[in-house]
Amino acid sequence: MDHQINPVLQVIYNWPAWAADMALAVRAEWRQTATALDLPPLDESLKWGEPAWRPRKGGTTLRMSWRGDADGLGVYMDCKTDLCARMQSDFPAAFRYAAPRALFLQPDAELPQDALRHLAKMAFRYKRVLPTS
Repeated sequence: MDHQINPVLQVIYNWPAWAADMALAVRAEWRQTATALDLPPLDESLKWGEPAWRPRKGGTTLRMSWRGDADGLGVYMDCKTDLCARMQSDFPAAFRYAAPRALFLQPDAELPQDALRHLAKMAFRYKRVLPTS
């Protein structure tokens, strides 16, 4: 029996407690959103050594990173998409934005669950012709 820890979780568990707790909560929101959208389970992997999630068919990748700086927990999306701009328009106060590809969750902020679900809905169906609401 193989008892290796999931490499994504191994990275997250090496972050400070606040970042790990927040990342696990975001991960849970995204997985629940994929299930609610009736998508196959998300592919969970490391991209550039950072945790990433993508639907198996269609959609675009969401990635998280904690880099030890004051930016907080970063959520990154493909810079060729308009996801960051749409999020900033729809949820201007939910995150600190670094367009065109990043938004940041702050250590002392409450988790913006509605905004994170909205981001997942848009990202995980990005290349499909489906409504985002």
